[in-house]
Amino acid sequence: MPVTVRMTNLFLQLGLDATPEGVARFISEHRLAAEINVLDADFWNDGQRQLLKELLCSDGEWALVVDQLNEALRAPEV
Repeated sequence: MPVTVRMTNLFLQLGLDATPEGVARFISEHRLAAEINVLDADFWNDGQRQLLKELLCSDGEWALVVDQLNEALRAPEV
């Protein structure tokens, strides 16, 4: 059975808290400056960085979710 492509499932694959609250907390606690590539962020471990790179290179639905996370990490906090 294929995994549904969602932000919460991305967080599960990254080994992070995948609850909606956990996702929101992670994004609010980890901000990226405009000049930093999402793959170069210092808060990823090597395994997480590799997974994100693979998903981005897949250029499929998962790449879109990683792009959404990238944008969310840069968006002004509300």
